[in-house]
Amino acid sequence: MRRINEFSMDFLAKSNNEGFARSVVGVFASQLDPTVDEIADIKTAVSEAVTNCVVHAYSGKKYQNGENKIHIHCVLFDCGIEITIEDYGRGIENVELARQAMYTTSPDTERSGLGFTIMESFTDKMDVVSRPDEGTKITMLKLIKNLQ
Repeated sequence: MRRINEFSMDFLAKSNNEGFARSVVGVFASQLDPTVDEIADIKTAVSEAVTNCVVHAYSGKKYQNGENKIHIHCVLFDCGIEITIEDYGRGIENVELARQAMYTTSPDTERSGLGFTIMESFTDKMDVVSRPDEGTKITMLKLIKNLQ
């Protein structure tokens, strides 16, 4: 894979920044001339990852000097886009359990426990690395079919 372009950004873990993040990544990915469906897949995966950070990573606690931030790093390759979304919050004790469909740490809310399942189904590859009290990093690869 040949690297074409990349960017990084940090923003506060606030729910109103979810739309901002998905739009920025979608516009950045448009350099690869993806289909409308591929852009929708990318934006949906980003939305789920950012929402997980906002809802689960910080849970009302302040981390990283009182600023609950989300970091996004995107790399365009000659065959697709790699998106890394990272928080510095509470982390996940059991990543394999959390990746199971319908698993939720908030059973008393309207959360369905499908975040990881949705991210995985809208991308071609997904990796999750997490450490309790240090945060979670999700890396997703979306291949663009007209580039293969």
